[in-house]
Amino acid sequence: MEFVFALAIGVMSGSGIYLLLRPRTFQVIMGLSLLSYAVNLFIFGMGRLRSGAAPVLDTVRGADPALYTDPVPQALVLTAIVIGFAVTALLLVVLLAARGLTGTDHVDGREPERE
Repeated sequence: MEFVFALAIGVMSGSGIYLLLRPRTFQVIMGLSLLSYAVNLFIFGMGRLRSGAAPVLDTVRGADPALYTDPVPQALVLTAIVIGFAVTALLLVVLLAARGLTGTDHVDGREPERE
């Protein structure tokens, strides 16, 4: 399962970097989103995912850390998802404004010359 998880993170990271290097602004925004999803999965995976374990200390079970999940990566990922959504919405508004002003969605604001 770890191999599939690592492969998913690698594919998402590679696709995100590829899209970041594209000349269109929408592709750059999608690349940033994919890269942020890959980082979120990485952080989430570092938190020792366990199903059915309590995220807070329980007096009945004791204070053994192996019996609990770490709530910090889950909280970080949840916060990163909300911030990533807000940044994506802001970038889309900026994209629409730049498209209206320049008439193109090319990253540098002008189409390459055709020979």
